[in-house]
Amino acid sequence: MSFQTQVGLSPELSQGVTQLARALVAAARNWALYPREHPAVRASFEALSQAIHAATNEAVFSVGITPDALLIEGRAVPPSPQVTEAARLLHDRDLLQLTFSGAVPAEAVARFLGILTMDGRLLREEGGPETIWRKTGHPSITLEQVDYVQVLEDKDEAPARQHDDIWQSIVHSIASGQKSFDELSQQRLLAIAGDATQIGELAEAVMATKCTADGCPMITTQAATVLAAFRHLARIVAVKASDQSVDALQNIATAAASLDPRVVIQMMQDEEDPDDAEQVVRAIGDAFDDTKVAQLLATALAADGQVTDRLADVFDTIAPDTDRKRRVLTMTRTLLSESSFGQTRQFKAIWSSMEELLISYDDKPFTSATYRAQLDGAATRGAAAAGRDLPEELPEWVETLGQENVRKLSVVLIIDLLKLETEAARAAEIAHDMTALAEDLLMSGDYDEARAVAAALSEAAGNPKCVAHAACREALDKLAHSAALHETVAILGELDAGPLSVFADVCGLLGPASVDTLIMTLKMADRSPALERGSRIIIGFGASAVQRLAPLVDDERPAVQCNLARVLGKIAAPEAVPLLQPLLRRNDPTVTRRAIAALANINDPAAARAIHTVLRSTTGEQRRVVIDALVSERDARVVPMLVRILDESEPLGKDHTVVLDTLGALKVVHTDTAVRPIDAVMRRKRWFALRKNKALKQTSVDALASIGTDASKRALAQAATDGDRTLRKLARTKLAGGDLEKS
Repeated sequence: MSFQTQVGLSPELSQGVTQLARALVAAARNWALYPREHPAVRASFEALSQAIHAATNEAVFSVGITPDALLIEGRAVPPSPQVTEAARLLHDRDLLQLTFSGAVPAEAVARFLGILTMDGRLLREEGGPETIWRKTGHPSITLEQVDYVQVLEDKDEAPARQHDDIWQSIVHSIASGQKSFDELSQQRLLAIAGDATQIGELAEAVMATKCTADGCPMITTQAATVLAAFRHLARIVAVKASDQSVDALQNIATAAASLDPRVVIQMMQDEEDPDDAEQVVRAIGDAFDDTKVAQLLATALAADGQVTDRLADVFDTIAPDTDRKRRVLTMTRTLLSESSFGQTRQFKAIWSSMEELLISYDDKPFTSATYRAQLDGAATRGAAAAGRDLPEELPEWVETLGQENVRKLSVVLIIDLLKLETEAARAAEIAHDMTALAEDLLMSGDYDEARAVAAALSEAAGNPKCVAHAACREALDKLAHSAALHETVAILGELDAGPLSVFADVCGLLGPASVDTLIMTLKMADRSPALERGSRIIIGFGASAVQRLAPLVDDERPAVQCNLARVLGKIAAPEAVPLLQPLLRRNDPTVTRRAIAALANINDPAAARAIHTVLRSTTGEQRRVVIDALVSERDARVVPMLVRILDESEPLGKDHTVVLDTLGALKVVHTDTAVRPIDAVMRRKRWFALRKNKALKQTSVDALASIGTDASKRALAQAATDGDRTLRKLARTKLAGGDLEKS
């Protein structure tokens, strides 16, 4: 399979399809998880559109689909996690082939993602993806489906359709190297094994997928694929109908006799596992009678015009007996004499040499006795050398060739290239390559190496003397908004502590731009691990993250607004006040409470004025919600804000009720810092406002009594001595009643 892939697909095409697979999986996942306006959806949608354009170049481009592989003109794309996941996604939606024609507009991509994210049961009930696409799709994309409904309706028919969807699925699966089949495919293979004609058609079908772009057969790959098909048939019969194994092997041999002799000869050279119960190659050789062997030999001789060592070796394996060889050669000459090759003078001149070589084929004339002895002892000497002469460091050397070490080496080399480059244009290209490498590292879960790449880019971006500092800054921004980072944030709740810490470092190196991606965690379920982890990383950026959280202010979901308020409260920067003010105007008490608690954490006049404003503008239950939010945590850090409200209010004017509520809050949460402003408020008075005067002084006295510190006691004692008549009376009553000591 690997040889076939290397020959059939160019590296550029393989890379393009792999990138398309990666973008398709990411876009489908985000399309199913988030609303359409979500940044992750927009980013992955654009990435998918670009990947389609890059892979197709606006021409006709078809991708075959098997359960775990993608095919281009019958040739498998090099395996990778992204390709396998994309194949499974498409196969789970009953798709057999996907074709892009010309330029694919955004609306077509959107409709296609809608098909991929439909519930599987509903998709089949509506006729499958192909049926739905014909009604609602776009002509730039063509879907070909496996019609399982029709297959299930026809499953009791005998014989089954040979070229229906199950047949095509089997051909694609065998051609792509799949080793397991579902129940429907196994039943069809069992039926095929009972008919030599169907076996031959299956072999021809899988051979047809193994040709070069110009149609030339790849004999070695065809032989390997056909032999794999024969082995699938033999094993399924051995498991499900063991009593039919002999007949199945005979049918396989009959079908093999009708194939291209070059393919059969290549098949016969395969070395089978001696522990394998189904010795297909041996069974084919044993089942060939003289006539079949003669036909095979005649066809091969006519095609090649001469006897090759390989043909002689195969002939010796099939017919080791000399008498049988002579019988077969006589029949072969008769068959050849009737062909155009047998009528040529060349045939009559070389037949005797052909016959001699085929009958007396032996490698002894070509190897001396000494050389033969050396070959026979090579294995023994190799085993002895392995235990005696090889260096002790060999296991460590071999380990350095592993995938992980090779990846580390790639990272080291590209970082060194960036540091050594002196040309700005070339350095920018390296920075671009480093972005792609970092995306691959994130997608593969190698966060340590991704951190190393991000650190190198960050160092270069922060160094004005670096020729590529601007390009590196751009590379960091691109990585911060990449689909790979979106994918990693999507699984943030599933990471272990170690990878999580490394990923947080990566986000820190990318800078505040990563908040644009991390913001998706604030839209997740309340108190989920991903929400908590994403919030901590965002909070770590401090004030620089605030403005990037602004899009969440307009989100109408109360849970999202609460998450935003909680994060802004933890950041506690003055820049957060403008984002929290709109949340105070929401009619949801929970959101208001969260916003007030966040503002209470911000030690800035703007935060105090925001709470002052909302206290002025609300009444009743809404104001009670605000006060409760301020004192719910009994956190002394809110005292300076409450004090500031007292200092900036008109206690006997329009802010009378606000001041009373603020004094009530200071009764619950207080420090000595509040004594001075409370004392100042309780000494205020106004003519012709006896009721307000008394309420203000009584609440102030109660607040000082609740504080219960030496400073508050001195303030009460002083008020009882030199306050106005009403204040002296209230203070003396409070002191005489013992409430102060109790508190």
